[in-house]
Amino acid sequence: MAIQERIRRISFPRVDYVLLSIVAALLIIGLIMIWSITFAPNVGEGSPDPQIDFVKQAGFALVGLVLVFVLMLVDYTVWGRLALPLMVGTVIVLILLLLMPSVSSVNGARRWLFEGSIQPSEVAKFTVIVYMAKWLSSKGDKLRQVTYGLLPFAIFVGGITGLIVLQPNLSTAIIIALCAMAMFFIAGADVIQYFFLLIAGGITIALVIKNTPYMFTRFMIYTQDPFASAATGSYQVAETLIALGSGGLVGRGLGTGYAKFGYVPAPYTDSIFALLGEELGLVGTWTVIALFLALCYRGFRISARANSSFGQILGAGLTFWLIFQAFANIAVVTATIPFTGVPLPFISFGGSSLVAALGAVGVLLSISRAEAEPTKEANATLDLGRRNGGPRLPSPGRHRASMETVARPVRPRGR
Repeated sequence: MAIQERIRRISFPRVDYVLLSIVAALLIIGLIMIWSITFAPNVGEGSPDPQIDFVKQAGFALVGLVLVFVLMLVDYTVWGRLALPLMVGTVIVLILLLLMPSVSSVNGARRWLFEGSIQPSEVAKFTVIVYMAKWLSSKGDKLRQVTYGLLPFAIFVGGITGLIVLQPNLSTAIIIALCAMAMFFIAGADVIQYFFLLIAGGITIALVIKNTPYMFTRFMIYTQDPFASAATGSYQVAETLIALGSGGLVGRGLGTGYAKFGYVPAPYTDSIFALLGEELGLVGTWTVIALFLALCYRGFRISARANSSFGQILGAGLTFWLIFQAFANIAVVTATIPFTGVPLPFISFGGSSLVAALGAVGVLLSISRAEAEPTKEANATLDLGRRNGGPRLPSPGRHRASMETVARPVRPRGR
């Protein structure tokens, strides 16, 4: 009886365990695929430790999981108070990357620190989202004014993404810009100003691509038949599509794929979704897509039920980040968009991207712990179609006020 009583007294942290389960499933799939893709090639190359890549990724995953549970227990409002110093530190690091090419350069790109072990742009995704959430939640109706909303937003986002484009890393810059713009919209930006921002952003991206030779080459390859021009530049795209399609419905089988033996470049990083399709088939790819869609739903559910505007915008921004990056990777592998290097969250090999993505999950779980009471916020949703000039977010106190009004008895006149 004493043991049963102690078990009853155990109280687990109140978090979104469904989201935690979804992320755990994606993480397990990623570790399995990395082992499957790297083990046999490492053996063939005579590596003394053929499981080295799997062990590294498992270590990154362990660090990331510890970070998840730490951040889950930290009050998410702390990030609002740290938004400015975090953003200043991020800008300083991004500038130093450009000023110290001999220290930060890897294969001509200046994206990493400590010989490729840390990628500051992954941290920049988090800090930009935190800063934007704090800034947007503090503006209120002023956000619809050009001088308080559109102009400072464009200057800030343009400056940060410009530093990242110079690394060069256009794909990360676009993801950060898309996240910031999505947050700007749901926070209540004027629709006309927002469309102006979309047009200006599109023109800027087009000019960057046109004036950057390797980006322009990738875009031109994208406009061609990848199989007809495989010998002249689209080899990677063609081999990725072959690997993805050769798995059929259920795949060749785990560990039995061919593409990992030098056919597909970067098979366990940017192209891992194609290798997953080869070995696990359509069933495997659909499972991963379904998990990301479920993550999208849970993330926005947490955001809509948050107990403050800062929590709502922050939760939405973190969800946008993970989903935009996931489907950008899948779109690249399926040749839906021009080829670019974007890791698949929780699945691709890489310490910085994995730990950063798990850190985002930790903050989402922290927001879920502090959400408004379910009975009062059960119907809260992100209002993407609001036309009254206010934020496209549920008011944290709206449902509470309405329920108090219903519960208050009406007194007859004259008493």
